[in-house]
Amino acid sequence: MTDLIRSAGLSYYPEVARSVGLDPNQMMRKVRLPLACLDKPDIPIAVTGLRRLLELSAAASGAEDFGLRLAERGGLTNFGAVGLIVREQATVGEAIEAFSRFIHIHHDGMRLDVMRDKRTVTITLHLRGRQPRAPRQSIDMALGSVHRIIQSLFGGDWRPLEVHLHYPPPHDRKRYRDFFGCRVTFNADDDAILLSAHDLERRIPSAHPLIANYLRKRIEAIETRPASWEAKVDEVVRTLLASGDCTVERVAEHLACTRRTIHRRLAASGTSFSAILDAQRADLVVQLIEDPARPLADIAVQLGFSAQSAMARWFRGRFGCTITDWRKGVRPPSAQPSATAA
Repeated sequence: MTDLIRSAGLSYYPEVARSVGLDPNQMMRKVRLPLACLDKPDIPIAVTGLRRLLELSAAASGAEDFGLRLAERGGLTNFGAVGLIVREQATVGEAIEAFSRFIHIHHDGMRLDVMRDKRTVTITLHLRGRQPRAPRQSIDMALGSVHRIIQSLFGGDWRPLEVHLHYPPPHDRKRYRDFFGCRVTFNADDDAILLSAHDLERRIPSAHPLIANYLRKRIEAIETRPASWEAKVDEVVRTLLASGDCTVERVAEHLACTRRTIHRRLAASGTSFSAILDAQRADLVVQLIEDPARPLADIAVQLGFSAQSAMARWFRGRFGCTITDWRKGVRPPSAQPSATAA
């Protein structure tokens, strides 16, 4: 199954790539990641595509700390709604608990296990994938981001007790010691950050309990990420339609596969790409035409129709009335858009 991550994970990729002599657009094309995701942080992309990009970038530039460089520039804002709820928790311990609980909304192949004893808290990173362990750059980026987030909650004056990484030591160990500010153990059993149990009691001055409660309710409403191929395609189609650039080729880029794979997987699920696209178009069009000032020609372009007339024919066939009638409230009783996954 293809795991997805919000494209916000690539927000600083162009800057980091250029800093080590790479052309970010060229590198993105090599791994077939859509360039549009650099400007739209909430577009879902395949984790496998991101991993290939990081490993290829590190190899091509010779920057063995490429993943750390991305983590160094990132922060809570890269994690969207997850970052917001973390920031509003009362203590560092509650913030870490919230981050570990909701991280899958940002990256549905990432898990954090938090184990505590009297003196020490161990945050262990798990990144799902086809291989027993995720590639090194992905580990660096993810664990480095966790470190940066905890550090930001302390205002920058915090260091972990130890950091463990499962892979062999790099050529420049000092770079890792400087980044994490503590002893770094390589060839470890797990990828983990160890901190003092006392650190969890640290209050977060900017926290607001009412906002935290509101955000928790909102994020719980979207907590379940799609698991089936049909649901994942549906999610990507919904996002791309809203941006006005949805084709099966575009969806394939976001899922790091071919259009043939999408058609085959959906057929096995008893549906098709055209059926999903049609249902999502039906949901979106009734929202767009509510604004009488929005030109129908623009709506047709956004929904991927060849012309306004093609959208008009589709609309009448789908809803049993014209767009003009719909806007006037003259609608057949059965004219309702299809229900789709929230």
